[in-house]
Amino acid sequence: MTTISMIDTALDNLPEAICSKSGSVFYSGREAFTGKKSLYLLGLNPGGDPVAQVENTVDRHIVEHRQRQDRWSAYANDSWEGARPGTWGMQPRVLHMLREAGMDPQLTPASNVVFARTPNEAALREAKSAMLQACWPVHQAVIDELGVGVIVCFGGTAGRWVRKQVGAKESFDNYVETNDRGWKSTAHRTNDGLIVVTVSHPGRADWLNPNSDPTPLIKRALTLAGGA
Repeated sequence: MTTISMIDTALDNLPEAICSKSGSVFYSGREAFTGKKSLYLLGLNPGGDPVAQVENTVDRHIVEHRQRQDRWSAYANDSWEGARPGTWGMQPRVLHMLREAGMDPQLTPASNVVFARTPNEAALREAKSAMLQACWPVHQAVIDELGVGVIVCFGGTAGRWVRKQVGAKESFDNYVETNDRGWKSTAHRTNDGLIVVTVSHPGRADWLNPNSDPTPLIKRALTLAGGA
């Protein structure tokens, strides 16, 4: 008898209004969403042009995710903008963080808070409530089924949304860049110990530079959660 996971059930229950939109769900393969995982990576929503990529729907991505048999990470294995896999934009920065934290990108669950692609963050904010309500059950299933201890959110908007959803109100740690900019990354936790780390977005901050690398904050959170 085949056991249907909470994650698959949540994917099956995504409303058509989300499934039909240009977008994607997961940034790592099926093996990253099995067993117990201490870390969950969440961006805000997929980048790109929803008009030019109209055929790349959420529903299509779910089908591809379920059919994929190999280990895979969009950060390590995909070619972005024609560059060698893992070398474009935020890819090497995310890979640096995972390597320093002792995590395999192909086995680390990764996604976006909202699955639908929008032309910009302003357009996403207009649909925030409906989008969050539709997509969050999938994230809750990931957290519950995998026993996630630390959620790392890329950027302040994703962090605020996730903290509100899980009730992470206690701020207990932070990292401030040692440069003129001084961007701050923070760690919050819920009453039952789930940690949400909100970091500078790796698409904007160079995590490969020690003066702007929030990786030590993430490692401390993982150690506190018992995941590293």
